[in-house]
Amino acid sequence: MQHSTAQILDGKAVAAEVLERTTRQVEAIREATGQVPGLATVLVGADPASVTYTRMKRKRAEAVGMRSMRIELPDTASTGEVLEAIDRLNRDEQVHGILLQHPVPKQVDERRAFDAIRPEKDVDGVTVASFGAMAFGGAGFASCTPGGIMTLLAHYGIDPAGRRAVVIGRSPILGKPMAMLLLGANATVTICHSRTRELGQVVSEADLVVAAVGRPRFVQGDWIRPGAVVVDAGYNEGNVGDVDYDPCAARAGWITPVPGGVGPMTIATLISQTARAAARQLDVTLEN
Repeated sequence: MQHSTAQILDGKAVAAEVLERTTRQVEAIREATGQVPGLATVLVGADPASVTYTRMKRKRAEAVGMRSMRIELPDTASTGEVLEAIDRLNRDEQVHGILLQHPVPKQVDERRAFDAIRPEKDVDGVTVASFGAMAFGGAGFASCTPGGIMTLLAHYGIDPAGRRAVVIGRSPILGKPMAMLLLGANATVTICHSRTRELGQVVSEADLVVAAVGRPRFVQGDWIRPGAVVVDAGYNEGNVGDVDYDPCAARAGWITPVPGGVGPMTIATLISQTARAAARQLDVTLEN
């Protein structure tokens, strides 16, 4: 049976609500402590997409009343130089959140650089410590894209509990943490990747599909179970996601658009988590 066209999961609208709440939280922190929450972005090199992303993140931080700091290192920077910059930010009490924009140039050990960030300042949820907290339901920060997806699902009343979820992709900051958060929300989770056999068959059994594979229009319409929730966490050249949108939307119950779905939620989650990080460091209790 062909399902009617899917309902849209509007990340732009939900992100605006998250940022509005964060603006109030930033003001509450400032009133309680006289301090302004601070986010530092570290950019190594001048990759055009990374330059754009860090600028967007700084603009959002400033829009909610945060202080935004920009650390730029040349694309020749060594792992040691990146670690030094992160160490300075770790010790700076005016910096409550640290974001290392990825990918970094190939001579930099990205994992070492991520793990140099103090967990309480890891507002992008990229350290091994944050992943452990996420997997065990601790107080760490979620990776921003998976965390944003969970907020988006909750906003629309989509409870993963009892659902069969398929995550396509196993990257350490998207696929793996997404699977952990869905598992924590009582979904039954299958992680698929480039070596998964009969991928379309596996996906067709899912009530909830998260595409995070980094290949344009990879997920096919005839893979989608009628009425399933389809979340496209991909972003490829030409404003195209990892999901072949029209055929998938014709079968899905809910779907995220690209752009305007997961992307705005990622940035809103980063900004929200920076406010929460500042509140914890400054011992302020935030209202939701």
